[in-house]
Amino acid sequence: MYTALRSTTVTLVEILTQHLENDSALRTFFNPLDGGTMVVSASTPQEMTDNNLAGLSVWLYRIDRDDQLLNHPPRRIGFDRSEKRGLPLRLHYLITPIANGNQDGNGPPLEQSILGKALQTFHDHPLLSGVDLQDDLSGSGMEIAVRLEPLGLEEITRVWDALEQSYQLCVSYEATVILVASDAEAGAVSPVDVLETEYGLATIQGDAA
Repeated sequence: MYTALRSTTVTLVEILTQHLENDSALRTFFNPLDGGTMVVSASTPQEMTDNNLAGLSVWLYRIDRDDQLLNHPPRRIGFDRSEKRGLPLRLHYLITPIANGNQDGNGPPLEQSILGKALQTFHDHPLLSGVDLQDDLSGSGMEIAVRLEPLGLEEITRVWDALEQSYQLCVSYEATVILVASDAEAGAVSPVDVLETEYGLATIQGDAA
């Protein structure tokens, strides 16, 4: 399904929202029932700041093809039909806490706590499946592996340069494997009509002594 990109982002946003809203130290910032106004958003850090939003930005900034899985053969879905494999992708997310200044006197310490909770969440849940999956991925049986990317300062700074913003505290996560399903019709394959078994006599060549 081509909506796998969107659904993966929705899934990551939802699991982070749940854990931030339920955390005893952060719920007053994130849980609306406790007066929290912070949100987890798929918007860029700049978009959140421009819209006066605070919380956590989960921004999809790069998409790569997963070459290791690209050459998987078609999947047989019937005795005479085969389905083209979906496009395997690696999605890269910039995770940025945003306190919008010195909110309630918490500024950088609050941002560090928010980011720490995000790191803890994905460390405890590196593989998302079943009830974790949201949107069009719900009930799909798909799995999303989430891992922290060891990006250097130069690599991550280039991302901020593209945003035309000063560097902020952030980390990058890679989500794999997301299969964007093919829209091509299932192809016909020849079914096996007859299975013929051949027998032979094994012999040893040369001197067996």
